[in-house]
Amino acid sequence: MTKVLEVHDLCLHYADPRGAVHAVDGISFELAHPGTAMGLVGESGCGKSSVANALMRQLPANTAHFSGEVRLEGDRISALDDGRFHREVKWQRMALVPQGAMNTLNPVMRIGPQIIEPHLVQGGLSKSRLRVKAETLLARVGLPASVYSLYPHELSGGMKQRVMIASALIFSPSLLIMDEPTSALDVSVQAQIMNLLKDLKKDGLSLIFITHDIALASDICDQIAVAYAGGLAEQGTAEQVLGSPAHPYARRLLASMPRLQSDEMPVFIPGAPPDLRQVSLGCRFQPRCDEALPVCAEQDPACISLPTGQRVWCWLYEESR
Repeated sequence: MTKVLEVHDLCLHYADPRGAVHAVDGISFELAHPGTAMGLVGESGCGKSSVANALMRQLPANTAHFSGEVRLEGDRISALDDGRFHREVKWQRMALVPQGAMNTLNPVMRIGPQIIEPHLVQGGLSKSRLRVKAETLLARVGLPASVYSLYPHELSGGMKQRVMIASALIFSPSLLIMDEPTSALDVSVQAQIMNLLKDLKKDGLSLIFITHDIALASDICDQIAVAYAGGLAEQGTAEQVLGSPAHPYARRLLASMPRLQSDEMPVFIPGAPPDLRQVSLGCRFQPRCDEALPVCAEQDPACISLPTGQRVWCWLYEESR
């Protein structure tokens, strides 16, 4: 069966006067089945949003290095030139709802024209047919057709976020990347957006759910990848990663969360993430790890598949290879 997404050795570095920032540095993962969600979790600044930008080729002017192989539904989209990628893949087959997306709506344009604008640029459908399509999408995300004629200031934060999801679905992509989709919303609206995403999953839409909130990821994600300092520490099913985390960082990350049904106090992670401008050999979590081995400071850890099915980038499991 063809996998939805396969990413191998994805890199995105930013130029900086003090040295290149290795925001994404050799990340590999896959999303196997349609209608599934993979959570990309980790501390702020670990490169989660840069992964989304790299997949969508939304590269800033100070990009110093961009490489890697990406296959979407079996097609090697990383081999496409930029023009063909933007015509055939971006928004057509893979779409992104970026962080703070609801604040990107044009305040002087009505909602409807903003939703159908990509189709107008591409051409092929009349405005009347596009309006019907947009109103259908609004209904799909739980909004009345009347929203089509409203201005952004007339909508609540939750309604704006639903509009942005509808906009991302205008070309019916098979993969939707959500970057911190609920970070600016109150708890009740968060729940509404999460229920909407679950409904979209049931319809066969695949998701990459980027968040620092592990509780949210556990609510919707079938798989979880734990990111750290531009790379991955661990990847597996949600049950594996949340129930029996293997990497010391993943264990520390979960231990830092408050638990409702436990008397255990959250435990902070000592130290600070490394400066991604000063990348050296060895495990990047090694300076903060209380289980580090001598080799951890000398060589980059290889990807190791555990008997449980998890993949972990850690020298502690070298004997499991």
